[in-house]
Amino acid sequence: MSHSSSFSSLKSYLNALRDTPNRLVRRAGSAATTFDETSRVRFRYGGTMRKTLRWYDLICFGVGGMVGAGVFVTTGKATHDKAGPAVVLSYAIAGFCALLSAFCYTEFAVHMPVAGGAFSYIQVTFGEFMAFITGANLIMDYVFSNAAIARSLTTYLGTAIGVSAETKWRITIASMPKGFNEIDFVAVVVIIILTLIICYSTRESSVLNMTLTGLHILFIMFVVIMGFMRGDAKNFTTPSDSTRPSGFFPFGAAGVFNGATLVYLSYIGYDAVSTLTEEVKNPVSDIPIGVTGSVIIVTVLYCLMATSMSMLLPYDMINPEAPFSGAFVGKSDRWNWVSNVIGVGASFGILTSLLVAMLGQARYLCVIGRSNIVPAWFAKVHPKTSTPVNASAFLGISTAAIALFTELDVLLNLVSIGTLFVFYMVANAVIYRRYVSVETRSPWPTLSFLICFSCTSVMFTLLWWLVPHGKPKFFVLAACLMVAIGLAVVFNYAVPEARKPEFWGVPLMPWIPCVSIFLNIFLLGNLDGPSYARFGFFSAVAVIVYLVYSVHASFDAEEKGIGTLESGIKKSIELGVVTPKVQI
Repeated sequence: MSHSSSFSSLKSYLNALRDTPNRLVRRAGSAATTFDETSRVRFRYGGTMRKTLRWYDLICFGVGGMVGAGVFVTTGKATHDKAGPAVVLSYAIAGFCALLSAFCYTEFAVHMPVAGGAFSYIQVTFGEFMAFITGANLIMDYVFSNAAIARSLTTYLGTAIGVSAETKWRITIASMPKGFNEIDFVAVVVIIILTLIICYSTRESSVLNMTLTGLHILFIMFVVIMGFMRGDAKNFTTPSDSTRPSGFFPFGAAGVFNGATLVYLSYIGYDAVSTLTEEVKNPVSDIPIGVTGSVIIVTVLYCLMATSMSMLLPYDMINPEAPFSGAFVGKSDRWNWVSNVIGVGASFGILTSLLVAMLGQARYLCVIGRSNIVPAWFAKVHPKTSTPVNASAFLGISTAAIALFTELDVLLNLVSIGTLFVFYMVANAVIYRRYVSVETRSPWPTLSFLICFSCTSVMFTLLWWLVPHGKPKFFVLAACLMVAIGLAVVFNYAVPEARKPEFWGVPLMPWIPCVSIFLNIFLLGNLDGPSYARFGFFSAVAVIVYLVYSVHASFDAEEKGIGTLESGIKKSIELGVVTPKVQI
């Protein structure tokens, strides 16, 4: 008996809604296989995306995605308010955290080179519902943050040529409410142009990204050189106000870690690289080099920039909002031009981060469409361009519409909480996939460890922020750390690995993913209340969409034999094993 669509008529839909609890039980925890993700579902929606990328493309996409406008803002705030000159170490610590997360991404990406990135990794590990919540938050974060970044580009372009973008390039409509009354056509034009480029070809997008990233790095090196030329080493230890704390660590070790939580936001962007792995020629060799290499390069660049800025001015004189350009304004007329040059460099950085983010968001939506939990129209890959045209166009138009009139002063925190949540989920997923084989072993020892370790990390984070400074705080924090380490030691010896990576795996399992889990929870603790409110609101919206549409669409697909493998094939495939095709 054939199953009729849940959306064929109002009566069918009402019947589907009444059956929601049963469908939730059946679909929410259903996990796809890597075989599904890497082969069959692609051809169902227009074939695969063309494999044109190599490791150097991925490095450029990673660098371009990370080195955007964020570093030009976070560095000032972290130096002035958190870490002082020791912000250099804050960047090194944040880079180390990003590298740990990059290892987790890389293990999945090598063995499952698909465009879905974190969405696909969560889907094959924790099932459809958690994957949908993850993907929905990522896409919403991307769209809103890209709109904000596009509007900030208008401001930086104005700075580059000495024009006030707010008065010259934006149109104010008095009848509209504040925050929605400044029309920005420049941002819309930029988004439309980039959308057309990424729809046309990933290869051409990569060439454009390489060009813009190369120019941006030249400007970064210019900033670094100017800092070393104009700077003074005494600024590392001596503030301008003698009443302020002095030394390289004016706010102590706590200040260094507090600064790391803030500057870590400057590293967000490399996750978009994982959405391009379906288009990589040699996944086994190119993905590890591209993902981890981009994080290492960016860490070095950031540390050099922080060192340069700390030499230019004492930490208490640094402008939190414009640290680099502000360091030259007012010094003397012959140095004011440097501020304009920095505006040009920041503009290139914003363009590259916007391009990479728009590439990533389209591929996330494309693969979510392949999973039948959003309309399959988004999953279509154009046969001529080999790009997800429908998803790219839809998200490009949505981003442009928001950027047109909405003043989003959320460049830092809007994307951070959703992305840190995804980093946390991917680290958990790596451990789960290594230690759990559904067919031969109970998942509860691993799940129990992950839950207990996360709870201990949350407790440490709460104590860090809520307990006053002093010896009692030190001992309590040390006790929490010992509990976390003890949990990892017991788990490491009590639970053997269920599967070994065939090509590339995270080293020192389970320690590196555990440290990543701990650090991501700790960094999440530094975010403000509105960020959590936004995350909760959009997650609630995603749950509603899943209940009223997605679970029924995926149920229909399963009934029609679209969403699952035939039983005979499914039994013959070892979950989590796939052989990436290596081309020379």
